[in-house]
Amino acid sequence: MSQTPKKAGIPDLSSAEVLDWLRGNPDFIVRHPELLDGAAAPERALGGGVADLQHALIGKLRGDLERARENQRELVATGRANLGAQARVHDCMLAMLAANSFEQLMQIATTDFAVLLDLDVVTICVEADGAGTLRPPGMRGLHIVPAGTVHRLLGDGRTVLLRAHTDGEAEIYGGGAPLVASDALARLSISPTTPPGLIAFGSRRAAKFEPGQAVELLAFLARGLERVIRLWLTLS
Repeated sequence: MSQTPKKAGIPDLSSAEVLDWLRGNPDFIVRHPELLDGAAAPERALGGGVADLQHALIGKLRGDLERARENQRELVATGRANLGAQARVHDCMLAMLAANSFEQLMQIATTDFAVLLDLDVVTICVEADGAGTLRPPGMRGLHIVPAGTVHRLLGDGRTVLLRAHTDGEAEIYGGGAPLVASDALARLSISPTTPPGLIAFGSRRAAKFEPGQAVELLAFLARGLERVIRLWLTLS
């Protein structure tokens, strides 16, 4: 059997020497309680037919402690992820506010958003108003969809829809539809006089968006986009 090589200059210590040193430094374990995490609790000899419940209880408490530590690690990771997502959305808001024209705003929403949010495709869809509305020339990522599309997808009252393991629709994503394996659709209500619309966030990762995830940040971003679009349409 192979042995762990000793480090140069470190002498071997016997169990008795370690025990004597600990007796001379009784506060060592107090200052380093992590040493007890992996220590095995001794079983007491209580006689035939008598179970050592203290030993079992210590084992249970150690298991509870490890689960609590794992939950803490998960909470910290989730908190960091949420802060990162919040920072990305804030960057999107600042980018929208820096637009110098309506055309640049549309480019930011459909191109810069994809980069800032680490997505594969972002589009804006507006329902046809019945008068043969066409996409303004040069506005990539802006799609005209049939009347009733927003209600069909989002229903009544829903602000954001998350879909996992889905295929992107060509009418929503155009040529980027094959890239979409999960997406988030957020309603856009520009004004009472404009047709319903939505902004679609598509990802090639099938579990990027899943039902049950928090949607507050996406809803906030959609509300901000509504207001900036409304401002530019008023100025125009």
